[in-house]
Amino acid sequence: MARFVDPLVVGRVIGEVVDLFVPSISMTAAYGDRDISNGCLVRPSAADYPPLVRISGRRNDLYTLIMTDPDAPSPSDPSMREFLHWIVVNIPGGTDASKGEEMVEYMGPRPTVGIHRYVLVLYEQKARFVDGALMPPADRPNFNTRAFAAYHQLGLPTAVVHFNSQREPANRRR
Repeated sequence: MARFVDPLVVGRVIGEVVDLFVPSISMTAAYGDRDISNGCLVRPSAADYPPLVRISGRRNDLYTLIMTDPDAPSPSDPSMREFLHWIVVNIPGGTDASKGEEMVEYMGPRPTVGIHRYVLVLYEQKARFVDGALMPPADRPNFNTRAFAAYHQLGLPTAVVHFNSQREPANRRR
């Protein structure tokens, strides 16, 4: 009998970025016409702009989306774990991340060495974050998704997806 192995466990997202959780809503992400599935490879040049992240849920519910790289600066020495790439808050359910408020501007993947994981984590908010209630993190390196969620009382994630990216070879002219 075949057993299902969660790709978030295999990809070490559960454990290194988030704790074990039960997904409670649907979240899809895409760069252009390329859908993101757990563990897929996305070229950095294809991810220069924020992905389209659609979430289910009721219109009255609000969500926070966080994107990090737990492998910065390199998978063998992740001394900047987690590197923060994006935070969007107050996303209404049943819409997409563009309907929320960008707290930390999107920064696309820029892996320098090795294959990096990029993790999109969605949390349900207890209430709307009003101006001034949230302070953006001081720095992008060494961000901690769990600590951010705990501080803002977000609880466990409602959905998570991750993709891989690696440095693209430079065009060589001869």
